[in-house]
Amino acid sequence: MANQNITLISFGYFDEHFLKNVAEAVTHEFHTSVNLKEGHLDLSEFYDPIRRQYNGTKLLKEVENMFSSDTVKTLGLFSVDLFIPILTYIFGQAFLNGRSGIASLYRFSNERYGMSTDDNIIFERFKKEVIHELGHAFGLVHCHIPICVMRSSTYVEDIDQKSAGICLKCRTELSSIL
Repeated sequence: MANQNITLISFGYFDEHFLKNVAEAVTHEFHTSVNLKEGHLDLSEFYDPIRRQYNGTKLLKEVENMFSSDTVKTLGLFSVDLFIPILTYIFGQAFLNGRSGIASLYRFSNERYGMSTDDNIIFERFKKEVIHELGHAFGLVHCHIPICVMRSSTYVEDIDQKSAGICLKCRTELSSIL
């Protein structure tokens, strides 16, 4: 993947060390350089007051239109509650074999589920989601192998059960795509 670069754009506050660790994990998994940038969007345009969430479909299109390029896979990183019209919430989404995606860490904190704070769990969940969405951007579909990062995740427990790695089957597909 030497000719493909990845750009992670943070929207809102993210700890610098946290972002660098996510970028390192992405570099390790995709064997390519990862650039970190800060982006600015007026998120109020994407807020749905009835749902009290942010429209992921519209946000993804905005990231695609404003920040993506043909030579880079771009992933917008957020910390707001995302939805798409047919689902109660999403962790992220990407254009399949496209240029961009989004991921949010909003639903990854243990406190949301009545458990004690664990920054490592938040990092592990977010890292997996970022790699998963980038996998879609590179053309990978959902995998049925339980530990593959490309397995679909409806709940955080699903994310916890899979690894941060692309399985051999998906890695082979990824190599043929590239």
